[in-house]
Amino acid sequence: MKNLFSPLVIASLMISCSSQTTVKEATAAKSTKTTSADSSQVIHEDEKSPAGIADPATILARKQVPVLCYHHIKEVDVLPKNTAGYTVTAAQFRAQMKTLADSGYHTITPDQYYKYLVSGAALPSNPVMLTFDDTDEEQFSIAKSEMDKYGFKGVYFIMTISIGRPRYMTAEQIKQLSDEGHVIGCHTWDHHRTDRYIVGDRYVQEGTTRRKVNDWVDQLDKPRKKLEDITGKPVKYFAYPFGVWSPEGIPQIKQRDYKLAFQLSTKRDQQEPLYTVRRVIVAPTWSASGLLRVMRSAFP
Repeated sequence: MKNLFSPLVIASLMISCSSQTTVKEATAAKSTKTTSADSSQVIHEDEKSPAGIADPATILARKQVPVLCYHHIKEVDVLPKNTAGYTVTAAQFRAQMKTLADSGYHTITPDQYYKYLVSGAALPSNPVMLTFDDTDEEQFSIAKSEMDKYGFKGVYFIMTISIGRPRYMTAEQIKQLSDEGHVIGCHTWDHHRTDRYIVGDRYVQEGTTRRKVNDWVDQLDKPRKKLEDITGKPVKYFAYPFGVWSPEGIPQIKQRDYKLAFQLSTKRDQQEPLYTVRRVIVAPTWSASGLLRVMRSAFP
């Protein structure tokens, strides 16, 4: 993270980002050119729950779509040795996008992924989801312009405290992303971990002032409203800060009608797979071809 957070929080993020499960490289499979999902992925009506949504076991049985997570994208030739594991160079990002396009990958939106998971709706061949956390400006100036070359769309999880600050996106840029078909999701107000939220009001002392806070309202409800005011569209998707989730927090997210919640690379919850969707942070050491190998092995 940038200078919005304390050294303790920064250290926590670096530990979280660097603790992802190491994946084995698999032999690259030849990409297909079909435009619909494998018929084995489509469920029948009798496999659905009474509410019309597939039960957790059916959702877990579906093949996972690779979901990539980017943070910082830097216009430098070589990253400094002390760079955290969630930064890539602009050249790496450009090479990765070109390789995805040349290999026949198609980006999908969270709406498409949700419909596929709950009802077996068809997906394009070789689907992938590109997600961006924390509102960094280069995700607009570098990532968007590169994705535009291939017709790719991304998912931008916005931390609203940073909107309009130096080196972060403006409200106008966020609206442009939404207008152009990218998806805007919620990433809380100031990136505090959801597993530490308290339900209901509490009070914090700030100097001589005693202030009332409500974690779930302040971190999910208010940011969502701000993003909806900016884009003019509903915000239906959420990404956990640091990728950390807890079973106790899922009911709070569900009751707010978020359709999917994205973590990092830990196992999905057996009862709540829609609220523990897996992602992997793209590491600075991955080549474009290495990215493909990781995608194919990390998302069985």
